[in-house]
Amino acid sequence: MNATENIKGVDVPKLGLGTYRLTGAECERAVETALGLGYRHIDTARMYGNEREVGRAIEASGVAREEVFLVTKIWPDDFARDRAPAAARDSLEKLGTDYIDLLLLHWPSRSVPVGETLGALRELLEEGSVKHLGVSNFTPEGVREAEEHAEVFSNQVEYSPYHDQSAVLEQAREMDYLVTAYTPTGRGKVRRDATLGEISAAHDATPTQVALAWLVRQEKVAAIPKATSEEHLNENLAALDLSLSEKEVQRISALSR
Repeated sequence: MNATENIKGVDVPKLGLGTYRLTGAECERAVETALGLGYRHIDTARMYGNEREVGRAIEASGVAREEVFLVTKIWPDDFARDRAPAAARDSLEKLGTDYIDLLLLHWPSRSVPVGETLGALRELLEEGSVKHLGVSNFTPEGVREAEEHAEVFSNQVEYSPYHDQSAVLEQAREMDYLVTAYTPTGRGKVRRDATLGEISAAHDATPTQVALAWLVRQEKVAAIPKATSEEHLNENLAALDLSLSEKEVQRISALSR
């Protein structure tokens, strides 16, 4: 399986590490271990409170910064025109990096127009401290509105075998943006799923690997499962080598219905 997805001419690793609820030394160890195993896509957010730990881990890993696709997000509290650039610069400082590969708006705002936020962040694009802008938890209609103000590189959404994201996927393929799947194992539900259990047994794999393989084989999709131990990090990475039949893919796809 091709381990990257090309979006607007940029190759993005299909499998990354999510860091939600990882903090302190545990976060640093997980990120550094992941990079040592070959992960090159790391996702964090200002709201997670772990950007400094993520930055330290990238530095300690010895992996060149340009080899890592680094994503963070700003919270709606910082979406106003006079707050968004400062929030992004604070993330740059905490991460200890000169640039962020992808900066996302974490959730749609009920009070600040998306055009105001994206317009304010354009200065970071122009100076190169942010390479790409995107959104998270946006509907297709919200993405269309955002696209009027800045090129949308990604929409990060909850996506697992139990979530029908067909409308988002259709739009992503039309507009050439990345659907980044968070909580890709259904908050652990995949481990107890009979269908995934049968398919995983046939491949001498785990249900988690089957769910991830189903996701990353899809066009314009990347997945960012969270893991802390070397065992689970390796397990997730091995999903890239798992080939599913069309019949198996259809069985998994039917779970969302």
